[in-house]
Amino acid sequence: MDTAVRAWLLAELGKSTDVTDLEQRYTRLQSGRAVAIEVVRGRLAELRGQPSTVNVTGVVSVSYTESIKAYERQLAALIAGEPPAPDDPDDNTTGDGFGVMFLVERPRR
Repeated sequence: MDTAVRAWLLAELGKSTDVTDLEQRYTRLQSGRAVAIEVVRGRLAELRGQPSTVNVTGVVSVSYTESIKAYERQLAALIAGEPPAPDDPDDNTTGDGFGVMFLVERPRR
């Protein structure tokens, strides 16, 4: 894993993430995006395995539902390819290519 991928992973997963764990996962998965998806899925599973709301009347009320939703949004974005990882395969779309647009006549009223 190079420094660009390490920096991207720490930006996505937080600075407190164990770099040794990330390197072991990267060795196994060979992709920064796959590592990020695996880590986020693990964190989401941990939250889903616990009660999402804890209430002690008059003392404290804690809810993890927004954290669960945030991890779900982050996971969906990672699966969709956003933000781009430094080691993502190049799909040869530089924006300098030739495109085709079809014009279709609209029906008159």
